[in-house]
Formats: sequence, C-alpha cells, structure tokens
Amino acid sequence: MKPGQILGVDFYDRDPREVAVDLLGCVLSHRTPEGVASGIIVETEAYRPEDPACHAYNGPTMRNRTIFGAPGLAYVYLSYGTHRMLNVVCEKKGVGSAVLLRALRPVEGRNLMERRRGRKIHLCDGPGRLTQALGVELFQDGQSMTDGAISISYGELPDEEIISTTRIGITRGADLPWRYLLYGDSDVSVKPREIFERGLRRSKV
Repeated sequence: MKPGQILGVDFYDRDPREVAVDLLGCVLSHRTPEGVASGIIVETEAYRPEDPACHAYNGPTMRNRTIFGAPGLAYVYLSYGTHRMLNVVCEKKGVGSAVLLRALRPVEGRNLMERRRGRKIHLCDGPGRLTQALGVELFQDGQSMTDGAISISYGELPDEEIISTTRIGITRGADLPWRYLLYGDSDVSVKPREIFERGLRRSKV
C-alpha cells in the first residue's frame, strides 16, 4: 500500500487491536464545504464484543446498530451528551467491534480547526476535540470511510515508538491494554501511566 492511498474495506476487516496499531501514522481527513481538515493519527483504542466497555457487549440496539455493520463504516455517537466520538467499524458485519480515533497531529486546514475549536492549541488531542476540529457530525454515523467525506489514507511509518497501555474514560474493561499511541508525541490525549508493550510494529498491509 502506498502513502496517500485511502484505506479500503479489507484493511478494516480484521481484529480491531491489529487495526488500531496499523492506523497509527495514517491520515484522517474530512472534506466539508468549509474546506479539508486532516491530521496524522497518533492515538487509538480498540473495542471488541467480549469487552464490557464495548457498545456491542449487550447486543444490538437502535443506538449502537452501526458497530454491527460492515467494516469501514463510521460509528459516530455522543458521549456524556456533549462530545462526538468517531470510530471505524472493524471485522465482518454482525460482529460488533471498532477502533476509536483518540488523537491527531494536525496537518491540513489548521486555520479551519482553530476556528471550530475557538483556540490555537489542543486542537485534536482527544476524541471529542478531534471531531470538533474536523467538523464531524452525528448524522455521519453509518457513512462509509472508504469512499465518503471522512476517510483515512495510508501514512508513512511513524518515527515514534508504538506502545500499548490501558484505555481511559471508561469504568469497565479499563484494565485491558487496548490503547495504542505514538510514545512521546505531544498530541496524545493522556500520557500512559503504565506501558504494557513496547516496540509494536505496523503490519504490512
């Protein structure tokens, strides 16, 4: 796969823990009438159906039906009634797994991001901040990320070390080391308190 190539369905049709690692260094973009905003993915979290923190844990509902959809769909939901969260659905239809996109290093459209966020710093260092900066809306839940306005393109291998650590912002399954990040990157949402694995590598996809 070449840098700049939009990731296809096959990329996401895998275990979300693998996808979460392979997304680090890739570029998330959103095209809107206001312009294009994009950033390099520096932090992700994986969620699987056997995980008590996963929305699929208790089965499908009207609210979570997208996570049971086809790989490559955007799963967008509101957290705590205020923050929009952007996930990409993984594995085959009906499984119920996804990767939460937690933080970006801004690349294109920085001025647009600053206007949306109302600030010049801390633009994308958190899942709610990145959706605000990119202009991601709830109505985009269920849209394809392989041929739609929101997309992820293959990026260069990151220079930073890839590590795994525990997830944050959840009460169940918080002990699972399914948060992945570029160690030392200044745009990561929260520094890891404990490192479980070091030197993780992206697979050749």
